[in-house]
Amino acid sequence: MKNITRRGLIFGAATVGAYGLLVGVQRALIAAFADDAPTQNNADTAPVTIVKFADDGTRLATATLPKVRKTIDEWKKQLSRLSYDVTRRAGTEWAFSGGLDQQHAPGLYRCIDCDNALFNSTTKFDSGTGWPSFWKPIAEENVYEKKDISFGTIRREVKCTLCDAHLGHVFTDGPLPTGLRYCMNSVALRFVARNS
Repeated sequence: MKNITRRGLIFGAATVGAYGLLVGVQRALIAAFADDAPTQNNADTAPVTIVKFADDGTRLATATLPKVRKTIDEWKKQLSRLSYDVTRRAGTEWAFSGGLDQQHAPGLYRCIDCDNALFNSTTKFDSGTGWPSFWKPIAEENVYEKKDISFGTIRREVKCTLCDAHLGHVFTDGPLPTGLRYCMNSVALRFVARNS
């Protein structure tokens, strides 16, 4: 029994170490090449339709707005280094490192880049993954999905409709009623507490 436990521990540690190395290499490559590429697709300048929400979660109105576009320098001035790496370079914060994973107060989650309303705390759940997780966005219009091929798998990347910020990924292992898990990065979100 001790050999199995020892082997399990060794293989488990090796797996975690390999995953950490893979994430580190991906982050290094993203950092090395990201500033060479534009952070936005200038050809995609068409207005977008989103739903606006008050900070208390009240639905205000549907609005058609121009996409939020900024230069690399403007994004870097506005965002922390980690928020920039995650939202503008499609990076990922370490599991259990974000401040919003254990946030359970009532409130609204907005995009850190453009303030677009993204998630309501009523749809947040503890997924045990180390990232804030939601079973649906506050409005389908406010986020969109894009195919992401990284880590040797195909995933569904979740982006902000208004500014194209990378938020995280959506998976099909969430709770009912949607069965979805929107696994978001804390540094991509701004939490607005609700006083009720």
